[in-house]
Amino acid sequence: MERDVRIIGVPMDLGADRRGVDMGPSAIRYAGLADAVEALGTNCTDAGDVQVPRPEEMDPDAGAPADGDAKFLAETEAVCTKLAHEIGETVAAGEFPLILGGDHSIAIGTANGISHSRETGIVWFDAHGDFNTPATTPSGNVHGMSLAALLGKGEFADSGWALAPNVPEENVALVGLRSVDEGERENIRESDVTAYTMTDIDDRGVTDVVEEALQIASDGTDGVHVSLDLDWLDPTEAPGVGTPERGGVSYREAHASMELVAECLADSDRLTSLELVEVNPILDQHNQTAELAVELAASALGKVIL
Repeated sequence: MERDVRIIGVPMDLGADRRGVDMGPSAIRYAGLADAVEALGTNCTDAGDVQVPRPEEMDPDAGAPADGDAKFLAETEAVCTKLAHEIGETVAAGEFPLILGGDHSIAIGTANGISHSRETGIVWFDAHGDFNTPATTPSGNVHGMSLAALLGKGEFADSGWALAPNVPEENVALVGLRSVDEGERENIRESDVTAYTMTDIDDRGVTDVVEEALQIASDGTDGVHVSLDLDWLDPTEAPGVGTPERGGVSYREAHASMELVAECLADSDRLTSLELVEVNPILDQHNQTAELAVELAASALGKVIL
């Protein structure tokens, strides 16, 4: 990593039913993120947190669309707009944004900030598709709509804040799906994104799948954003997540994947940004998941064994 790294926290839990992921940025910092980045020989600055309103002070249905369900949508828009602006400033300063969630709805802001000035592919490591819309969601939780939102699906098509300006759908790859709602299954099938399930990883091996996903995201784009939801890992490895799902990748598979990110995008300008989301310290064991997030970030940024 040749560029200086700027850590940006987004203590957001408006997009999820379960409280606690708002403490994720603090937990990851406490696990030694800045030290791990600086150990790679990279300067690291912590820009603090984007301000997020308290859900107790808000009406979750105030900004919902006329047709469909999307809780705290107006507040999510405000936070993501601020995040996009801060990421834009980070990129303009020649720094690398390392974003800490919070729930996965923050990815809407991240994608808008990163892709504002260049065409960007995305590799989305997640147990869930996050491809619901207000019309298809069974819960109304925006963290389950974030990828659909930044690609302008459904009710987000005419949004002035959610649709990322330069993220081609065909340059988006989802890796490790194992829990997909019925409505979003159809949304994914009808889209131009590429989706790999855990069955694909079982059949082909994680390195083959991740290499292909990185090729898809980087084909013809100016760079690749990596969005890593810690529930991508099996709960035995990452117990402290908002929505755990059994049957995820192992510790070693996750590290191998992040090492491939560093290897395939070795030119620091090709990896545009890294996002770590859905760490929930309330559900964690001795900050195990936050510590794992730090390890995986280091691997993605170029840490090697020898």
